[in-house]
Amino acid sequence: MALDKPYLDVPGTTIFDMEQSRKGYWLNQFCMSLMKAENRKRFLADQRAYVDEWPMDEEQKQAVLTADLNRGIRAGGNIYFLAKLGATHGKSFQQMAGSMTGKTEEEYRDMMIKGGRSAEGNRVVGENGDAQANRQPQGSGTGRLL
Repeated sequence: MALDKPYLDVPGTTIFDMEQSRKGYWLNQFCMSLMKAENRKRFLADQRAYVDEWPMDEEQKQAVLTADLNRGIRAGGNIYFLAKLGATHGKSFQQMAGSMTGKTEEEYRDMMIKGGRSAEGNRVVGENGDAQANRQPQGSGTGRLL
């Protein structure tokens, strides 16, 4: 019996629940491996060879290889684990968040200083707010760090 998940109707959001956790287990373990300097060095020297050591599916591997955090989240990655990938590429969390929203680091910072996105029009899928899927970079390739 499937659980009722009313939170799936939150626009522009992938909720990291038990299902996503299971889906992204190896992706997140890969990201944790980047906490060790020797693993970061191996990864940066030959990214494909290093990700092929992990039992991730090809979608997860492509999210890593393209440094696309939005794609990684859809593939089961948790942002706190994926942040290790961004840090390996020399990016700050603010730069990562900006890339995920299709904004520059400065645009993202300014938006957050002003209080972030308005909840108006963004409470459920189908409203006309700026967090709605049709106004998001997810899937458009703009969530990339590189």
